[in-house]
Amino acid sequence: QVQLVESGGGLVQPGGSLRLSCAASGRTLGNYSMGWFRQAPGKEREFVARVSWNGGSTRYADSVKGRFTISRDNAKNTVDLQMNMLKPEDTAVYYCAAGATLQLLGQGTQVTVSS
Repeated sequence: QVQLVESGGGLVQPGGSLRLSCAASGRTLGNYSMGWFRQAPGKEREFVARVSWNGGSTRYADSVKGRFTISRDNAKNTVDLQMNMLKPEDTAVYYCAAGATLQLLGQGTQVTVSS
């Protein structure tokens, strides 16, 4: 059973940066795609970013392109999300995901962008 634990959320002002990290345990994730989703209050969960098993391919939601960067370290079984130029509309609970269809989710970490 894979367990995903997110960290790094918090309160940041508009224009600021945060780095989210996700640590996986239970098995190695070297063959899995990994990614991030988010869910804002009153909204459905939405895709944010995805990275292939070897880190060679990435994909982003249009709303975060150019601002967010996803990366992974298979030796450490981790995936990070560097978030720059944050906006109030980025406020959400962010979930780490893993699997062929990113079907495995962590518990989430809150990100609040507010002045």
